Amino acid sequence: MTLRWPGLSHFAAWPVRRKLLAMVLLPLVGVLPLLGLVLLVWGNAALDRLLITKVRSDLAVAHGYFDRVLGEVAASTGAVADSQALYAALAARSAATASEPTLADRAALQRLLGQVKDREGLDFINLRAPDGRLLLADFDGVSEGDLAPGDNSAPPPQVNGGSASRPSAAVAVLLPAAQGLLSPALRQRVAVPLVATQQAQPSSRRQEDRAMVVRAMAPVRSVDGRLLAWVQAGVLLNHNLPFIDHINHIVYPEGALPFGSQGTATLFLDDVRISTNVRLFDGAAGAGSGEQRAIGTRVSATVREAVLGQGNTWLDRAFVVSDWYVSAYQPLSDATGQRVGMLYVGYLERPFTLMKYGVLAGIGAVFFAVMIVAALWSARRARAIFQPIEQMDRTLRQVEGGALGARVGPVASQDEIGALAGHLDHLLDTVADNTAALQRWNAELDAKVAERTLALANRTAALEAAQAQLLRSEKMAAVGQLTASIAHEVNNPIAVIQGNLDLVRELLGADAQRVKPELALADQQIERMRLIVTQLLQFARPNEFAGYIEAVSAGQALDDSLVLTGHLLAHTRIQVLRDFRGTRQAGINRQELQQVLVNLIVNAVQAMPHGGTLALSTADWDAPGGQPGLQIEVKDTGAGMGEDLLRELFQPFVTRKKEGTGLGLWISRGIVERYGGDILASNRPTAEGPGACMTVRLLCEPAPASAA
Repeated sequence: MTLRWPGLSHFAAWPVRRKLLAMVLLPLVGVLPLLGLVLLVWGNAALDRLLITKVRSDLAVAHGYFDRVLGEVAASTGAVADSQALYAALAARSAATASEPTLADRAALQRLLGQVKDREGLDFINLRAPDGRLLLADFDGVSEGDLAPGDNSAPPPQVNGGSASRPSAAVAVLLPAAQGLLSPALRQRVAVPLVATQQAQPSSRRQEDRAMVVRAMAPVRSVDGRLLAWVQAGVLLNHNLPFIDHINHIVYPEGALPFGSQGTATLFLDDVRISTNVRLFDGAAGAGSGEQRAIGTRVSATVREAVLGQGNTWLDRAFVVSDWYVSAYQPLSDATGQRVGMLYVGYLERPFTLMKYGVLAGIGAVFFAVMIVAALWSARRARAIFQPIEQMDRTLRQVEGGALGARVGPVASQDEIGALAGHLDHLLDTVADNTAALQRWNAELDAKVAERTLALANRTAALEAAQAQLLRSEKMAAVGQLTASIAHEVNNPIAVIQGNLDLVRELLGADAQRVKPELALADQQIERMRLIVTQLLQFARPNEFAGYIEAVSAGQALDDSLVLTGHLLAHTRIQVLRDFRGTRQAGINRQELQQVLVNLIVNAVQAMPHGGTLALSTADWDAPGGQPGLQIEVKDTGAGMGEDLLRELFQPFVTRKKEGTGLGLWISRGIVERYGGDILASNRPTAEGPGACMTVRLLCEPAPASAA
């Protein structure tokens, strides 16, 4: 059963004249407008994406400058803490007396702090005792009684933008009770009366009385590292118009925006504009107020929820005070990671919208005009096509009726249709022969292509195999050179150490028994160093080395490896889990197995820099050939391994760590393979969570070592 579109049978019955006119005019009347509509929609979306891309780059520039300001405040604070004058004053006071500074000392220190504050462009700077008590502020009239309880002790440096060794700045929000260290002039800048704003989240507040500051803290230490004091400094962001104007000038310099658009930048404390160059125009802030900054207005509830509530970066159009802007909002967090405000850049959308609609309207007009002209021209030129076709149709009907001598004759068209009419008779005579020839040639061509393809595939496979062998040979040559150097550079110091240990035993005589365990441990580690050098050499010259085999308990080997890596685990928050279910003993050299396990444990610990769980397990295992064996698993809860790393993990010189040669796993796998086993790498099952799993499989009676 053949399915037909409704009306298709009627179309098939139309004459060529009507079909050709329909086929010529239908795309112009139907498809061309549809294409124009698609272009209009696509162009509108493309222009919107360009505007969003522009504001995203603007936000990156503004955020970069804000980070640079944080760095400058931290550097200024560190410079004050490292100044010789401050150190000398504090060291002299500490040497003379443990009491508070005298009036003369306070005056001198206060002058010093004031000079530094003016020079570094800071808004406030104060000096605290090691226990956090206020020693001195940068203005007179501040005492411990003026400070809120939160200001009477120095908060931990990690919270205040500094560290014990390297100061750094962070954004902080000060409640009114914690603003005692701000000078009276600065406290006057803190209060921001709230202005009713369209689309803002409803609020009963009338004024924002919190202060947003960039604050840093740096230690002042003596020559012997003793903490003498803390220097705390920062910049107030409330009503900081030079700061926000400078950001706006960097992001939107003169002439950066076309079509009369205006760029703006803003700092928010929560959802309140505390420093901005967004303007309130006449009538927005009261009659006669003129143009003024929109400080105290609030962001829309939609943007507030997306940026402050969910922590996302807003890249879209947004209603700002009284108009629509192409906007970018980014959350600002304090040192504890709590979102306390936003950084905003954006520009007026209206000029770009007018430009966009103008361009789209122009495109639509051009499409409509082209459609009309093309339809008229196509209808006129279609006549020159269907008339020769109708004449050829009549000729073919005559031939089918038996008039083999019928010919098309001369036609008015001189193009391909005219040539087709002239060669129609010859084509009818030779079409069968040409078809057979084409089929034969096609079969021959397919055979040749298949033959050449097979030959090319064989040559490609041979070339890849040769390239892999050459790469392995080059890597082995590199390892040979490296191990030769190690044997020369490491074995000689080992011999010196061993000789000195023997001399120590001889000199100590009977007293050597008191440190016998320590000396024995040193001997063991020297022997292990010799073994490591030997193991490196055996990969360059494997036929010259062969480890002796003994029955080794996997659980005992893991416990011994944990002892050797205990110094590394002691400085981490890693929990070690043991699950030793294996009852068999592996046939392998004990020292070589211990080397492999130490390497796997160290890799697992380095994969969990912030702590986690190290799971060690053993189990009985049978090889595919039925040989009894033992399986050891080392699992971590780190980030796991990507597919590209899993493919190259056991190749030499492959590593994702900043330190190391990338030979550890390659050597470990070579050791295990020499005793008939293998090492497998995988990620932990999804149900167990992220992390990697290294599986060592050993035979109880390993196959003889290969000479390769």
